[in-house]
Amino acid sequence: MPPAAHPTPPAGFSDDFVARVLDDALAHDTHVLGISGLQGTGKSTLAAQLVQAAASHGLRAMAVSLDDFYLDRPQRLRLARDVHPLLATRGPPGTHDVALACATLDRLCAGDAVRVPAFDKLADRRLPDAQWHETSGDHLVVFEGWCLGTPAQQADALIEPLNAVERDEDPDGTWRRWCNDALARDYPALWARIDRLLFLQPPGFDVVPDWRWQQEQSLQARDPSRTGMTRAQVERFVQHYERVSRQALNALPAMASLVVALDAERRPMTSSDASR
Repeated sequence: MPPAAHPTPPAGFSDDFVARVLDDALAHDTHVLGISGLQGTGKSTLAAQLVQAAASHGLRAMAVSLDDFYLDRPQRLRLARDVHPLLATRGPPGTHDVALACATLDRLCAGDAVRVPAFDKLADRRLPDAQWHETSGDHLVVFEGWCLGTPAQQADALIEPLNAVERDEDPDGTWRRWCNDALARDYPALWARIDRLLFLQPPGFDVVPDWRWQQEQSLQARDPSRTGMTRAQVERFVQHYERVSRQALNALPAMASLVVALDAERRPMTSSDASR
């Protein structure tokens, strides 16, 4: 069991903490390590650090993000037309190519040469195949995503809207029922490919809008010529994720292999092992 982690700045986790997480994965003979956490918790940062740490031990590792399996915008626009307008927004269950994600992880675990898709969040488009990442033979796949491992809700939990988006744009619950049905039907097969799941647990959903805004500012800083979301747009955007995020907060502490509690500055406070 990795001991309690030490506080670290949001820019990255301490080398000691990263080493403990890697040691825990290797001790459990992990091939696919899942990192689950709400928006802005540092999943992609930790994944990148784990890949670097693995390399220092002579191990091949690759970070793969659930975000890179978003359905392309034209596909989501068809869902928006045929099912519900809110499905134009990427992220909630039902807006990922789950079959492609499963096939990609399977090929990575088999050591096959594989091209991993990539998604451009500012453009809101999947990149062309020629720009996908090519790899093979990785010892460790670090698979990170905002809702990894999260189970669907019971039907009666969907009745009351949680926020303004649900109240004003999904008054009859069609969108949230469709997403919950997708989470129950399609995603367990993807979760089953995860050997060990780490949950980065924030203090609550209320911190997510600020953390997601920081992410948006970072994206825009990398390419100032491109326009991203405004703060108001981010505030609305995160409401699309709120229901499943709150479900993750309720369910994953008892389901994840390893739970790391974060403070409001995204610094790890404690970790606990829930071996399974």
